[in-house]
Amino acid sequence: MYEKLDNPVYHSLTEFHKKFCLNFGDSKFYNPEVAAFGGSSSYSKEKDITEYTKICDDFLIFGTKPDLGNFKTKLSQLICDQYVLENKIELDFTEDIILLKENHHEELLDFIEKFYPYYFKRRTPELGRYFGIFKDNKLAAVTGERMQMNDMTEVSAVITNTDYLGKGYAKQLVAFVSGKIFEDGKTPFLHVAESNTGAKKLYEKLGFDLRGKINLWGIKR
Repeated sequence: MYEKLDNPVYHSLTEFHKKFCLNFGDSKFYNPEVAAFGGSSSYSKEKDITEYTKICDDFLIFGTKPDLGNFKTKLSQLICDQYVLENKIELDFTEDIILLKENHHEELLDFIEKFYPYYFKRRTPELGRYFGIFKDNKLAAVTGERMQMNDMTEVSAVITNTDYLGKGYAKQLVAFVSGKIFEDGKTPFLHVAESNTGAKKLYEKLGFDLRGKINLWGIKR
């Protein structure tokens, strides 16, 4: 039922995010101004990787281990757990959750840069909607959408300012964003590092089901 999630980048760039796609051989990569991710219908080959490194020198390939051939780099590996949500989360919302629009762009970028810099680019907010909770006129927590297929959308960037941890903001934002995805007629999914036990407990408590594991392969030129 969710076979496309074995290869989420490739299918996102084949479907809903096609406008961000750069094709190299059997591989598809996001425009690196938007996201430094790639994936392949089978596995990414040396030629595909070499071409992308001409415009992006540090990126991730989701799924099957790439064949680097003679490409010289140290291949890093991050194992993530992949979760799917099949039913809407029933939750009482106690906080005002705001859709972050263009006038919030710089504040969102500064927030991400401070707390979670690696995977976020200046144009990443173009991938989907981002929502936030404000306290004392500043962002306290955010959550948004990243990879998108025609029938599935990834919940991503679940981040809370360390000054506001333990107040349930992440729980409310994940439930809210997931609800918006259901309203679109899509299924929410997400990825979390397998070592992040705290986040996994939260997602499981909210009703996300563990689908399996997926490898993220880091490549640097």
